[in-house]
Amino acid sequence: MINIQFIERDGRPEFAVVPIEVWERIKHRVEDLDEVTLLHRAKARESGFRIPAAILDAELAGDNPVKAWREYRRMTQDALAMAAGLSKPYLSQIENRKRDGSLEVFQSLATALQVPIDVLVGKPEKQADTQPGGQ
Repeated sequence: MINIQFIERDGRPEFAVVPIEVWERIKHRVEDLDEVTLLHRAKARESGFRIPAAILDAELAGDNPVKAWREYRRMTQDALAMAAGLSKPYLSQIENRKRDGSLEVFQSLATALQVPIDVLVGKPEKQADTQPGGQ
C-alpha cells in the first residue's frame, strides 16, 4: 500500500504528497499530460475552437479525451457508440486505453462529439485534412 499524505484547505483535499519512488515512476505521465494540454491549447487557438477548462482538467486528471468530451457533452457510452457507429464495448476500450482506434474511428467519434479530430487524438501528423469545422 502506498502512503499518500493529503493536505487540506477549508476541509477539502488540495494537495497529495507521495513518496519519491512513486513520483519517479509517474512523473513522466504528468509531463506528458502537460505537453498534451499545451498542444490542445495551441491547436484551439489556431483553429478558433475553444477547449473548455473542464475538458483540460479531466485530461490532466488522466481521462481519455474521448471520455472527457463524452461526459462534457452529457452523452452516455450507448449514445456516443450509436452516433459514431461503434459497439459500446469497443468505445469503452478506447476510453480506457485498452484499444487504439483507427483514424476513421476517431473521425466518427469527433463528428459525433462535434469536435476537431485533433482534440481526441492529439497527434497532428495523423490529422492532415481531416479536421471538421464544428464545435
